[in-house]
Amino acid sequence: MRIDVISIFPDYLAPLDLSLPGRAQRAGLLEVVVHDLRDWTHDRHRTVDDTPYGGGAGMVMRPEPWGEALDAVCRDDSIVVVPTPSGIPFTQRHAESLSAASHLVYCCGRYEGIDQRVIDEANDRWTVRELSLGDFVLNGGEVAALAMTEAIVRLIPGFMGNPESLAEESHTAEGLLEYPVYTKPASWRGREVPEVLLSGHHGQIAAWRREEALRRTRERRPDLAP
Repeated sequence: MRIDVISIFPDYLAPLDLSLPGRAQRAGLLEVVVHDLRDWTHDRHRTVDDTPYGGGAGMVMRPEPWGEALDAVCRDDSIVVVPTPSGIPFTQRHAESLSAASHLVYCCGRYEGIDQRVIDEANDRWTVRELSLGDFVLNGGEVAALAMTEAIVRLIPGFMGNPESLAEESHTAEGLLEYPVYTKPASWRGREVPEVLLSGHHGQIAAWRREEALRRTRERRPDLAP
């Protein structure tokens, strides 16, 4: 998979060189290229924004640099991802779907957002996904792009050392939250690991984990509970 990220703050994406995403790049499973939107400006001040038509607070990102950037970066099979608080909520299902793509292009907006004509034209030429991390507002799309990318690329075949670990995570399988997990020592500060996990009885352990996943989901995310 190749990922291109367009931003006016390209250094924000440096964490993608760390940990498992960095290892995936070094192994050839993933290629990440970060672009500075200002490289597609043509004035002395490298201007990327202007006042909004119709008035109002804030500034809007101009269409010209974005149009040129997408012309240069996108290809026929590109999926253009626009992180925005007005987008569809990003879920594990989106991560699974996007992990099968060969090319993702993130448009990291700032200020009051990107001129809508850029999104409309991109929709006519490529597949566009306007996605939101949640019901809150960030200063720009970079943090959201980082979070989405980590959720997506860890699902690429060969990315995880033990692919079975993906099957039991929150929001997978039945869509439940993940059950509580424990490790050594069996007793810590007077708190004990649940006895069933020490029993070696796989059927009982599986039943306990499912019940705990159901309990946690009903308590924390009743909207996901069966």
